[in-house]
Amino acid sequence: MNMNAIGKLVALLGLILLLVGGLILLLDKVGVRLGQLPGDIRIETESLRCAFPLVSSILVSLILTIVVNVILRILNK
Repeated sequence: MNMNAIGKLVALLGLILLLVGGLILLLDKVGVRLGQLPGDIRIETESLRCAFPLVSSILVSLILTIVVNVILRILNK
């Protein structure tokens, strides 16, 4: 792998992280709090706290898939 390809890969990863961070901040301002969505499973007892963020995981996966596909389409043109 040459340095040009590595540089493009690092720039792409940085752009993806920037976009995902912005989307998470935007979701928080709208009122969508990851880990506390309906469908996220939380079990709390006196001595145990356990969380299974199922819906949040699906939402993050969907957003990442869309962002990565858009970026890859832009780079392939």
